[in-house]
Amino acid sequence: MGILHEDVVVISQAEKPGEPAVITVNCPDKTGLGCDLCRVILLFGLSICREDAQTDGKWCYLVFWVAGKPNTRWNLLKKRLLEVCPSYFSTSEFDYYKPENQQPKPPDVFLLKFWCSYDREGLLHDVTEVLWELELTIKRVKVSTAPDGRVLDLLFITDNRELLHTKMRQEETIHYLKNVLGKALISCEIELAGAEVTACSQGSSFLPPAITEDMFNLELPNKHRSGFLAPNPVSVTVDNTLSPSHTLIQILCKDHKGLSYDIMRTLKDYHIQISYGRFFANRKGNCEVDLFLMQADGKKIVDPNKQNALCSRLRMELLRPVRLAVVSRGPDTELLVANPVELSGRGRPLVFHDITLALKTLNTRIFSVEIGRHMIHDREWEVYRILLDEGDGLPVSRNKIEEGVRKVLMGWE
Repeated sequence: MGILHEDVVVISQAEKPGEPAVITVNCPDKTGLGCDLCRVILLFGLSICREDAQTDGKWCYLVFWVAGKPNTRWNLLKKRLLEVCPSYFSTSEFDYYKPENQQPKPPDVFLLKFWCSYDREGLLHDVTEVLWELELTIKRVKVSTAPDGRVLDLLFITDNRELLHTKMRQEETIHYLKNVLGKALISCEIELAGAEVTACSQGSSFLPPAITEDMFNLELPNKHRSGFLAPNPVSVTVDNTLSPSHTLIQILCKDHKGLSYDIMRTLKDYHIQISYGRFFANRKGNCEVDLFLMQADGKKIVDPNKQNALCSRLRMELLRPVRLAVVSRGPDTELLVANPVELSGRGRPLVFHDITLALKTLNTRIFSVEIGRHMIHDREWEVYRILLDEGDGLPVSRNKIEEGVRKVLMGWE
């Protein structure tokens, strides 16, 4: 009895160019499932243009209409979506809500180290693209350029397939890197990163106070501060009159990459359960979201303070899902990008991939990179510090760099 394995996740690819693919998920429910599914969809570089979700608290049914790419690996996407669904063999309601402390152990971290004979525009993005295709996740990067022009890249990575300890998987990774780097590659090796090596890789924990105060402010930004507000305002309203058991949250905003993920991530962090949800983005890029919610105790959100806190956080997360600034670091120019980390400890997918893509498009080289995590305002942030190569001067202005990187991160190209 019960739903068949192959029916837990069903993907119907688009029949005609320009039409969305449809992903259907039918499985036991858990708090934060929508966030986990949206994260996987975002990780595969897909955009959600419509979404419907229903649950009775034990079983849920979700449908995502997504804009795919010609090279989307649909079978692999299905496998990854299945991995975040609660066990479809469960018959006891106690299995639907497994405690967070029963999560699997963190994956092993490996050090990928390679030398290149010279730097070139887009080199780091090409490497990042290869690792993304191989399902290798970058946890930290250290890029250094020697006086003679050679480039040393140290990348601390984890393997979604958990096979990087094998010789075959390491040889596959090095083979793909050789294909993309060509004759520029001098040497390449992969080894398990011990605790002492990982500790030595840590970037500077110091962030200038002015940057910290400006970039990580949790208050809604002033309209006169440039670069923070979306072109259209974000409207978040609460209604407790339409349902005797649920609170309705209505959101009107401009679409951006990962919008559904940002909403679901916020609700997951607040331990809010979605009983019914509808998300729709029109052709002009405007979104309408209706969410019927309950607190973890199964009750409506009636406390005005809780309502205001939730609405304020949703507005902030949709206005500033990522924080961005181009600043001076001594005589040099530094690009800083930061995003909040989920309470589960996971950062936003594809941020470094999109940063390197934007800089490649802008013909701007990278001199060095630091990726670290910082506790700021009682919240953990993933911070990317990219020192730009200004050997012959920046090819474009700082404002153009900030604008170009922001557009790629937000999907507004």
